[in-house]
Amino acid sequence: MKFKASVEHWKGQSGLAIAAIPDKHIAALGGLKQRRVKGTINGVEYTSNVWPAGSGRLALSVSQKMMKSAGVEVGDQAQFEIEVAPSS
Repeated sequence: MKFKASVEHWKGQSGLAIAAIPDKHIAALGGLKQRRVKGTINGVEYTSNVWPAGSGRLALSVSQKMMKSAGVEVGDQAQFEIEVAPSS
């Protein structure tokens, strides 16, 4: 699944950065549940988590390492690819 999203601080506070998953992809990622995912951000591979962010939203945790590798900062838009990571 591919989508474009802004990287933003969770609840507008510094610290945790997230990208909101578009509604049309939530069911394919297993619904509003926390799970491990993998994909790319601006073409750079990542492994992270998605989790329910309230009000029917699903959020992708975007780490500092992910942002640095992809050349993005909070407030920037990025191109994401995402899929459920295989269980280990």
